[in-house]
Amino acid sequence: MPDILVQYEAEIWVSIGETFVMVGMSILAAVLFGLPVGTLLYLCKKGQVLENRFVFSILNLLVNITRSFPFLLLVVFLIPFTRLIIGTAIGTAAATVPLSIIAIAHYSRLVEQSLLDVPRGVMEAAISMGASVKEIIFKFLYVEARSGLVLGLTTSIISFISYSTIMGVVGGGGIGDFAIRYGYQQFKTELMIYMIIIMVILVQLIQFIGTTVSRMIDKR
Repeated sequence: MPDILVQYEAEIWVSIGETFVMVGMSILAAVLFGLPVGTLLYLCKKGQVLENRFVFSILNLLVNITRSFPFLLLVVFLIPFTRLIIGTAIGTAAATVPLSIIAIAHYSRLVEQSLLDVPRGVMEAAISMGASVKEIIFKFLYVEARSGLVLGLTTSIISFISYSTIMGVVGGGGIGDFAIRYGYQQFKTELMIYMIIIMVILVQLIQFIGTTVSRMIDKR
């Protein structure tokens, strides 16, 4: 192991842990809230089983506004809200708030797109068999779209890692923040390069796992 990595080993592990916390909370928010929001966007569209123009318009507007916000500005904009629910606007825990919100908006749109790829005949078959809305969602839509949902989550996770590098603005820490503070600002280019390599390896690993799982569960 290079000497500079040995010198900063403890700090590097802390920064990796902070990145995992931020990205982990983002994934949780994406699955718990982004998946239902994306499903509602699909079901409330014109011609779908829960067609509701008002609900679709509201959800669609909220998702579009959140996704169109430059992430750094979103972080600053949400500082009062973060302080209200966390008690502070600084630190890794505080950083999870804007990350979770962008995660919900990001993944919900990918969920909607994945469900739109489900053949129309699947919905028609489900309705003709008298399936309830719950059965349509869990026994038909999610089953048919499972490969796309996994790929969408994989893409989202990679985006969350990228977003997490910005969280040094609110003291969120993480690998990106470590690379800037210890590598760039202290003119230790070698250390910064090693951090970039760690990020690249992490992203490649996530992409490989996501693609592999997607292929395994794709029965079409």
